[in-house]
Amino acid sequence: EVQLAESGGGLVQPGGSLRLACAASGFTFSTSVMKWVRQGPGKEVEWLARISTFGSTTVYADSVKGRFTISRDNTKNTLYLQMNSLKPEDTAMYYCSTADGSYRGQGTQVTISS
Repeated sequence: EVQLAESGGGLVQPGGSLRLACAASGFTFSTSVMKWVRQGPGKEVEWLARISTFGSTTVYADSVKGRFTISRDNTKNTLYLQMNSLKPEDTAMYYCSTADGSYRGQGTQVTISS
């Protein structure tokens, strides 16, 4: 059974940081291009970042470039999203997913508020 389990969300003040993790199982994580997406309240799903199988290539949406960093540890079957300089508009449910969208986790809530 394929599982993607996000963790690390929470309530943070503006300007703060969070590190999300996504534990993968049930498929060959190391050969899968992965991505992070988010969905804010009343908004459509927004693509954030993508990472190649070995982590050598990363691509970011303009809205998070320079603030967020996607990474992976294939020895641990885990995907990460380091989020810095967080803003209220970053408030959303964050999901990890295979790049083709065939698998997606249940999400972790991130709330940015003072």
